[in-house]
Amino acid sequence: MVAAGIFVASLLTLACGKPVSRLMQRHDVRSDVPSGFVQGGPASPDTMLKMRLALVQSDPDGLVKALYDVSTPGSALYGQHLTREEAAAFAAPTSETQQVVNAWLAENDITATPLTPAGDWLSFSVPASKANELFDADFTVFTHESTGKQAIRTLAYSLPADLQGHIDFVHPTTVFPQFKLNRAVSFKPLKKNLTERALPASCASEVTPSCLQELYGIPTAAATQSSNKIGVSGFIEEFANQADLKEFLENFRPDISSSTTFTVADVDGGSNPQSRDEAGLEANLDTQYTVGIATGVPNVFISVGEDNTDGIDGFLDEINFLLGESPPPQVLSTSYSFNEPELPFSLANNLCNAYAQLGAVGTSILFSSGDGGVSGGQSESCTTFVPTFPSTCPFVTSVGATQGSSPEVAASFSSGGFSTLFAIPSYQADDVSSFLSSIGNTNSGKFNSSGRAFPDISAQGVDVVIVFEGETGTVDGTSCSTPISASIIALVNDKLAAAGKPPLGFLNPLFYANPSVFTDITSGDNPGCDTNGFSAQAGWDPVTGLGTPNFASLLALAGL
Repeated sequence: MVAAGIFVASLLTLACGKPVSRLMQRHDVRSDVPSGFVQGGPASPDTMLKMRLALVQSDPDGLVKALYDVSTPGSALYGQHLTREEAAAFAAPTSETQQVVNAWLAENDITATPLTPAGDWLSFSVPASKANELFDADFTVFTHESTGKQAIRTLAYSLPADLQGHIDFVHPTTVFPQFKLNRAVSFKPLKKNLTERALPASCASEVTPSCLQELYGIPTAAATQSSNKIGVSGFIEEFANQADLKEFLENFRPDISSSTTFTVADVDGGSNPQSRDEAGLEANLDTQYTVGIATGVPNVFISVGEDNTDGIDGFLDEINFLLGESPPPQVLSTSYSFNEPELPFSLANNLCNAYAQLGAVGTSILFSSGDGGVSGGQSESCTTFVPTFPSTCPFVTSVGATQGSSPEVAASFSSGGFSTLFAIPSYQADDVSSFLSSIGNTNSGKFNSSGRAFPDISAQGVDVVIVFEGETGTVDGTSCSTPISASIIALVNDKLAAAGKPPLGFLNPLFYANPSVFTDITSGDNPGCDTNGFSAQAGWDPVTGLGTPNFASLLALAGL
């Protein structure tokens, strides 16, 4: 943090020098316009572009080691989470990187603003004409055919040769906006005025808070520690409606106050309007099942707006915001994902390292695995299996979906598989090896057997009851299983905080070392790409992971 602070000050105070001629070296190029976009004419020379520089971090390997040290049972440092400053120090650029980038910016009369506590992301605005000169680029207007939205990008750019090894990548350049996030999409209305008392106690037909409490042993008593919080991510203008939450609690958690609600944090111009016809299906689901399951745990809905330029729909901006919080929520639940092939490794890896920072300070990060089986976040045509991101990041916990209650079986849409960007982490190496041995040559060539495998765990995700725009109905998806699982972790953290112990933090090393605390799911599969996909079986599998949670077992695992 001290080094980053010095860098900030120097950026603001260096005198502007005369630009000097530098040898340029191609940094990135893409061979064609991405599918769905049409290339137009050059960007107007005076159009202002908000540029971001991702600087090479000083010690990302050290950050990963520190994360595992505080997250692996048996480590002498287990549970001793880093401070924000300690985590940021690993991501801060070296003094050499600071000096050479600083000099280049000053030569070009540019003042940059640091975007992260570590100073590894810088932002500045320049006209398109100057951006073309700076990066030997050809910034062009591209139109997204299905939405009509426009984006200014270049198909290639260069950096001064002496900045290679100091600047990781520049955005926006060759990475195009996604305009689509995988999330829950369907709502099936039920009979009007349906209440908890009118539903079966089990989760066999509809899933409600009370059946989840029975199925997973979740306590109904309220949490007691105000310092322990759960964060819920909101994207693509999905708004969480408090009137719908109130009705949900009245009908399905009548034992707690129906005025129980959440606070709102905004990122990138996010908001949370309360007109009922603006309620978001995903946002309602996520807040109703975190407020409704994590009884009494303070809940913050993080609304990430459309004013983002991080190249990944505000996902990185959200984490940088949380890294600036003191403390951030001890659990973060996110029910959105991308298909991994849509993202370049540089961007995915940078975001993954940000998750490592947040995990190192003690936050458990949970992501839905997706709803397309082996074909990605949503079912689509494919010839090889499509992994989803951020589930493939080794530093998050990916959640698949189950259904039924005696016994639970895999939901057929539950995405799972193997990364093409990230290698198998050590904590799951034995489990993945056992699974691969068991399937032999099945689906050979359709997935990367040496990649990070997902999901890690699973929970109920079919016929989950919510209230949406004043109407009661059900939804399906790993978007359901994620807030349910996150709420269980938040309740364990409450017990830990009450005992004066640190939160669980990054979960995977603990979970894979203790698979018996989960209920193993051994039937069902996740078809896609004209195959049956993978099959659930004894032990870990890429459909339901290690299995579904048991609160009492997790408490015992936490030493409570």
